[in-house]
Amino acid sequence: MIEITDSLSLDEDELVERFVKASGPGGQHVNKTSSAVELRFDVRNSPSLPDDVRARLERLAGSRLTLDGVIVLFAQNARSQEMNRQDARERLIELIRRAAVAPKRRKATRPTYASKLRRLDGKSRRSGVKAGRGRPQDEG
Repeated sequence: MIEITDSLSLDEDELVERFVKASGPGGQHVNKTSSAVELRFDVRNSPSLPDDVRARLERLAGSRLTLDGVIVLFAQNARSQEMNRQDARERLIELIRRAAVAPKRRKATRPTYASKLRRLDGKSRRSGVKAGRGRPQDEG
């Protein structure tokens, strides 16, 4: 089990890891080893996630979420497969932790009397500026 928060954990079987060859420089070593990691996590079919966390996670994942509801994370910064694997898992855990935090509800507040006066004063000033832009009046 992968511990996310005190009340939330994922089963290892829910993660699908695929090891592929990393792109970029590296000489002969990079051509022989599959050190990059592609981590997939099916958000929509995960039994570990409550519905509210699932919805926030889908919103947070953005372009990393496929049309089928699978988060795809790609890690290739480190030279070793194990470090890339850890990096991808940590990024997924951090994403789920952020989704697990419920946003604070906004309390409805009323504008203060002084702020209403400032707004109306600004409107009347602007009105005066615009009124002065008209054609000059003929006196006669």
